[in-house]
Amino acid sequence: MHAPEWTPAAAGISPRRLYVYNGGFLTQKRLRRILDLCGYDISIGAPSDGDMVGVWGQSPTSPRGEAVATKRDAPILRVEDAFIRSVGLGRDGALPIGLCIDDMGVHFDPETPSRLEQILKEHPLDDAALLSRARSGMDRIRRNHLSKYNNHDPRVTAPEPGYVLVVDQTAKDASVTASRANRNTFREMLFIAREEHPNARILIKTHPETTAGHREGHYRDKDCTDGIELYDDAISPQALLDGAIAVYTVSSQLGFEAIIAGHKPRVFGQPFYAGWGLTQDEHPIARRQRPLTRAQLFAAAMLLYPAWYDPFRDCLCDFETALAAIEAEARSYQEDSHGWIASGMRLWKRGPLQKAFGRYQPVIFADKNTIAKSERSGRPIMVWAGNTTDQLDAAGAVRVEDGFVRSRGLGAALTPPLSLVLDDMGIYYDPSRPSRLEHILNSHTPHAHDLVRAGKVIARLNRAGISKYNMGVDDIPTDLPTGRRILVPGQVEDDASIRLGTAEIHTNAQLLEATRKANPAATILFKPHPDVEAGLRKGHVPNAADFADAILTNVSAHAALEIVDEVWTMTSTIGFEALLRGKRVVTFGQPFYAGWGLTLDRGMPIERRAARPDLETFVHACLIEYPRYFDPVTGLPCPIEVILDRLEADDIPNGPPMLNLLSKLQGVFSSFAFLWR
Repeated sequence: MHAPEWTPAAAGISPRRLYVYNGGFLTQKRLRRILDLCGYDISIGAPSDGDMVGVWGQSPTSPRGEAVATKRDAPILRVEDAFIRSVGLGRDGALPIGLCIDDMGVHFDPETPSRLEQILKEHPLDDAALLSRARSGMDRIRRNHLSKYNNHDPRVTAPEPGYVLVVDQTAKDASVTASRANRNTFREMLFIAREEHPNARILIKTHPETTAGHREGHYRDKDCTDGIELYDDAISPQALLDGAIAVYTVSSQLGFEAIIAGHKPRVFGQPFYAGWGLTQDEHPIARRQRPLTRAQLFAAAMLLYPAWYDPFRDCLCDFETALAAIEAEARSYQEDSHGWIASGMRLWKRGPLQKAFGRYQPVIFADKNTIAKSERSGRPIMVWAGNTTDQLDAAGAVRVEDGFVRSRGLGAALTPPLSLVLDDMGIYYDPSRPSRLEHILNSHTPHAHDLVRAGKVIARLNRAGISKYNMGVDDIPTDLPTGRRILVPGQVEDDASIRLGTAEIHTNAQLLEATRKANPAATILFKPHPDVEAGLRKGHVPNAADFADAILTNVSAHAALEIVDEVWTMTSTIGFEALLRGKRVVTFGQPFYAGWGLTLDRGMPIERRAARPDLETFVHACLIEYPRYFDPVTGLPCPIEVILDRLEADDIPNGPPMLNLLSKLQGVFSSFAFLWR
């Protein structure tokens, strides 16, 4: 975990009193918490020896604190948002994921050197590991379309490439004032952009707060002449930068992001990123003479300078942990912000689905007239994958299904899921058509840091024994036969993956018989499916002992996999979990993990599965990129690592009492369909 080097906490000393004269320090809990973790004890009153005065950047309230600091001869601590802040705007109540805490100045004011400038000037910035993290961070920001604010709409089409991008900022913004800029500066910048690119289309990108109606910008409609236009679409800044041939800015953070994207922006102010050889500066800063690479600039501004916060573990964290949290929340916003019309969702699932997908607009559950309601409202349709229809498919409905690390408990027992997948192409268990998972594997090449992350996930899954349902005991009978052991996992025989993904062998009895026939001398261990053991689903094999040497009842998937050499299966997820543990896997069906060169397949090949991923690449697609995860403690969208934490610590809150009652009723009155539909 990382904390800025200059905080009391990082220095290992007791908290330092921080006197504040801005109500936000007292009322904003996230702000207070980050400062507390950094070793600052927020106080009101008058500072004495050893105390500091805290101010928010150079906000309209900062003169109060500055006056007190001067009078009491107390040092000032200036606090600002980090360069990746949140999904929504702070003015709309979005909480920050990090802070820039500076005891020297403020990063956007060139009048006084800031702690960030000191790092950029004096830190060696030559550590290979640090620069590798910086390059990985830049790549993740670019590929995941992240910025300071992340409430852009992925449905917005990028403008035709070849334009010049001129960046507007809000009037009276502190960074503009600190650069001694005003509307005339912005008008001059626009004039020069036109002069240098006489035939190009010029887009003036408005600030998100201007688009939201919170604050005015510097440009007006009357400035838009001769191929110049205001551009306020909610587009990803990264997508906008991709199509630009030149970038002009005064002091906007978009100039920093332009550098990350490979541009050399023309800068008319004096922001923190100017003066290091990565910009064309209209007003150079004499004391900044050190040439830096993009990775060095990023390392200083993103890895070394801010204090990042982990909202799931309530602690300071490194940049990568904070970035993963923002990635999960940004994905939630981008997929859910327009709201959903949901069809085919059982009654008990609606609460968990509302929590998962209804954070921005409540999900509307409407089995009847779903398509008409979608057309009237403009909302996309989601449908539980097993309940889709030809009409819903034709209407572009997105299929929903449980993810591969689902819960601690059965879906049939009404245990809410910790992960879900949204698939706009098909669904992973249906080999008759392409799925989004197949598309990811066939078309996306993960980067080195993705593979490192996937490797860590694999190690954690194996170390902690985490599986899809995380049920059963780890006690294995001591009298099991020795020899080459094959695990045959039982399945729910009316499960969609069997109906759609098997041909000749589609029952547990047939699977056992085929496995024994192919392996007459092996030790075969049959593990019934937990839903079948619980009496909730179809799949019991009364004569299992005729083919299996032992039956593992109420044994966890992890424990069973630990004692076998191979897994022979139709389409069970245990086959995927066996791959994670380095086991040989033989498939008789067409599960999502077959056909990629990782298994021995006795079912029909799927020609469109052309890629040959290694295990880390496959896991990155299946467990990181494809599903979405939901933290049962905070209720927030989260990365997979948080779910692994919760499962390892058994920190999963119990479901609502009503679900427990319905689960029991399901076993007794399973014919009463109205309880579940």
